Amino acid sequence: MTRVSELMTRGVRTLSPSDSVALAAQAMDELDIGTIPVCDGQRLMGMVTDRDIVLRVVAQKLSPDTALSDVMSKDVKWCTDSDDVETVMNEMAGYQVRRMPVVDRDRKLVGMLSLGDTAAKGDVGKAGDTLNIISQPAEPDRSKQSSASGPAGGGAS
Repeated sequence: MTRVSELMTRGVRTLSPSDSVALAAQAMDELDIGTIPVCDGQRLMGMVTDRDIVLRVVAQKLSPDTALSDVMSKDVKWCTDSDDVETVMNEMAGYQVRRMPVVDRDRKLVGMLSLGDTAAKGDVGKAGDTLNIISQPAEPDRSKQSSASGPAGGGAS
């Protein structure tokens, strides 16, 4: 049984809740990553993703100076370094996430486990299976579309 501690990435870059969205975007660009843990000291408070920035900042026309605490995902799923990797990967599939923060018993961030970590250092087949589950297309939320716009694509039938 492989433990998370054997595959996780340590020394993860974090930002604080008071840091700006612009700083998060710059860090993501610099590190070529799509998510950054948000910590108060070492304690995990949330996560901010490139998708959070697009949907919660750009789409809402908020300032790039907006604090991460205003846009980060706060209901973060996490694991511990002693957890079994296969169990965590099943949870990742269920939660539809590709990365999971790794915390200690005081909820202090000690690393990140990604599907890339598991594919590169662990079970490639299981990583592929998990990615396949996560990548299933979602049904679009059409509840926010105006009924006056008609069906997608428009035109006469």
